[in-house]
Amino acid sequence: MLLFTIGLKLKPSDLASPEVWAGATLHMLFTVVIFGLGLGLLAAVGLPLMGELNWAHWLLIAFALSFSSTVFAVKVFEAKKEMASRHALAAVGILIMQDVIAVIFLAVSSGKVPNLWAPVLIAGLFLVRPLLTRFMSKCGHDELLMIFGILLPAAGYGGFELVGLKGDLGALVAGMLVAAHPRAYELSNALLGFKDLFLVGFFLNIGISGSLTWSAVGTGLLLTLVMPVKTVFFFAILTRFRLRARTSLLASLSLSNYSEFGLIVGAIGVASGWLSGDWLIALAIALSFTFILSAPLNAHAHALYARLSNPLKRFESRERLPGEAPLDTGDATIAVIGLGGVGTVCYDEMRRRQGDVVVGVDFSKQTVDAHRQDGRRVALGDASDSDFWERVDPARTAIRMVMLTLPDVKASAFAIRQLKARGYSGQIVASARYEDKIDELKAAGIDDAYVIYQEAGIGFADYVCKHLGDCHSPESGPAD
Repeated sequence: MLLFTIGLKLKPSDLASPEVWAGATLHMLFTVVIFGLGLGLLAAVGLPLMGELNWAHWLLIAFALSFSSTVFAVKVFEAKKEMASRHALAAVGILIMQDVIAVIFLAVSSGKVPNLWAPVLIAGLFLVRPLLTRFMSKCGHDELLMIFGILLPAAGYGGFELVGLKGDLGALVAGMLVAAHPRAYELSNALLGFKDLFLVGFFLNIGISGSLTWSAVGTGLLLTLVMPVKTVFFFAILTRFRLRARTSLLASLSLSNYSEFGLIVGAIGVASGWLSGDWLIALAIALSFTFILSAPLNAHAHALYARLSNPLKRFESRERLPGEAPLDTGDATIAVIGLGGVGTVCYDEMRRRQGDVVVGVDFSKQTVDAHRQDGRRVALGDASDSDFWERVDPARTAIRMVMLTLPDVKASAFAIRQLKARGYSGQIVASARYEDKIDELKAAGIDDAYVIYQEAGIGFADYVCKHLGDCHSPESGPAD
């Protein structure tokens, strides 16, 4: 199921950027070599569990540690509504590249030799693809789509096993067959609960596969301590590919932990007799601790960069990077930051009322391009990026009102503090989904806030009264 959902998101264009395919490959090579040498040194010292290893075992464990968790990173980006951001796209692309390498390893490790029917199956995939996409369209949006998403990877797994190919590869290919379908993302979300449940079962299976020993715990903690090395490797590589320090840091933090695929590699090593069961427990402990450490780091990643931005910028490429030019808002007096559903409607309504004095800002290049095609004045920028506010210099613009329609209240609070710190004296208003988030915005210095869910009901009632004309206030008495 994990490989099938990865296949649903796998598009060749996602892997075309050099920072993705070359970054993932270089990082994996560096990690395997450096971590492998480190394990060799520990084995020479005679630490527990190390003495039983040879150089091939060192490289296998280092290979397992080179993967980053797709599940963790995607959940972090979705929770902060950053899936369309540049750092999320770079990180997810690297994760997909790692997943492809993992599938190749799984296929090779099985030791299976494809039979004569394998070419027939591969050719048949191109014939059934149109039928699969048409059937997927007929499934609708509810339970039939979910059942389709359960049966398709099972069919792919079974089909590849029958012709002597690794079944896991079949599940991945099954996802790729329908990845271009408009409902692929919807299907992936529908299967998320199943995937999480199966991952929990996999982790439990790892836990009961061996007893918890002090040597396994100590080894797991030792592997956790080298987690920052992965982060440094990612940051160094991404900055060399001309990504900004902020983009590189946020992507690197999301990729810093170990992966569930590392446990799969470890399980294969144990099943093949290459590693003892204690090593699988040690890898599971290391994975758990890196998750615990990565969660708060990613939650406060924007604030962390704001504090470390000056020293981190020294590692940026000298070549001028895209998106760093000063942002000119022209004669605009109203800025709408965050052009999702609410922000777009807000932009259009303010332009209807005030004229062409509105400028929009969004962090998604795809969103910005779409709005520009529709005739809106929109700039590319991330309000949670301290560098963005240095590019804008809000105190020197004609902006007199900033409307924040960001999905993340923390990003809104950060933007408010940046505006205040840079001398902006105009009005600042923001939208929030829940009333209990208003206090956080007020603490940051906001002038007023709008609770979307609460005000939506009021707006709906006003709309009905306006168009039906049979509403009255208590003071006016019954309507005529």
